[in-house]
Amino acid sequence: MIAASWREAIEELSRRKLRTLLTLLGMIFGVGAIVAMQGVGEGSRREALRLVESLGLHNLIVEAKPQDGDALKEARMRSLGLTVADARAALDVVPLAERYAAEKRIKHWAVFSSEGQAEAEVSGVSPDYFLLASLRVAAGRELTAHDDITLAAVAVLGHQAAHELFPDGNALGRLLKVNQVWLRVVGVLADRDLGQDKFEGVALDADSNRIFVPLASARARFRFQPMEDGIDRFLLQLKSPGGLTAGARVLTALLDQRHAGIDDYQLVVPQQLYQQNQKTQRIFSVVMGSIAGVSLLVGGIGIMNIMLASVLERRREIGLLRAIGARRQDIVQRFLREALVICIAGALIGMVFGAALAYAIAAFAGWQVAWAPLGVLASVLVCVAIGLGFSIYPARQAAALDPIAAIRDE
Repeated sequence: MIAASWREAIEELSRRKLRTLLTLLGMIFGVGAIVAMQGVGEGSRREALRLVESLGLHNLIVEAKPQDGDALKEARMRSLGLTVADARAALDVVPLAERYAAEKRIKHWAVFSSEGQAEAEVSGVSPDYFLLASLRVAAGRELTAHDDITLAAVAVLGHQAAHELFPDGNALGRLLKVNQVWLRVVGVLADRDLGQDKFEGVALDADSNRIFVPLASARARFRFQPMEDGIDRFLLQLKSPGGLTAGARVLTALLDQRHAGIDDYQLVVPQQLYQQNQKTQRIFSVVMGSIAGVSLLVGGIGIMNIMLASVLERRREIGLLRAIGARRQDIVQRFLREALVICIAGALIGMVFGAALAYAIAAFAGWQVAWAPLGVLASVLVCVAIGLGFSIYPARQAAALDPIAAIRDE
């Protein structure tokens, strides 16, 4: 049951429906804007984290820069390009480094099986690649060190590549052909649709439409161009993300020395990409928060304005209450209850409006929406506190009225 004092506050507001509705609008729009910002901002943060995890938050990534013609010939006079030896040296020298994974892309003109063909990319990878690239095998197994040692003609397929080559869904143990090389499928990756091709300007691998073979097998069974880099990239995993900055400096110095100062590689630090993304996101949040704050400020002023008008209209009522023994504190509480009803109603409706607005923005812009309940609750409580704060002055004005003068008012 609603207490009599709160029921009186609701009845008082319901007698002036249009005025109450107009007062509510300021709170609804302010709370809605903040809730929508929270949903879109949290969704963006989680999406950024998901994308950067595909690169590895504990990883340092070194990629060979493509070169050709005279530039390549000149570079090869002083540097062998990116090689597995670079990765091994990095594992030995970089502090906190615990494992590496190398990759070499294979140029191909045909990928097919007895049941279909695919436009998949083909890469030779070292055994730890799946761990460092956060890839999970749904069926079969990953590539192993034994596959590398024995130059095994085996392959692990991405989800899409497996579907295109073997539409019946049974890829394990089947044969496929890449160029002139037959490979037996030993594993199929779980589907991982990142939804984007790039993150902060760095390309994300479409692992779903790829075929992975042992790196040593790739080097032995496929043809590569003269002076080509031994590998296209390697991932170096550190034990702690706290050592990535120092590790990046050591790795850069090491590679500069090994490559004789030739600028034929680039270093990517996924953690820094994530921090850069979040910095941009914080700027967005500040702008959106400022707009929402202005809406709340307008809403609070609206509540104050309506409350002051209500005090003027109800001077006689206030005088009678004081005359029959109501204290100033009772008058303040009476008006604050009415303001609190407006704030709570506006906050609840604003939350629904904000959630709808967030999903509408996400549908229109292709963004993600996610919710952090504590953040949303804290934002709503701040909004209610702002609205209530603007009501204190009108309530005190009502309590300060002289009872005799108020009763005499017509």
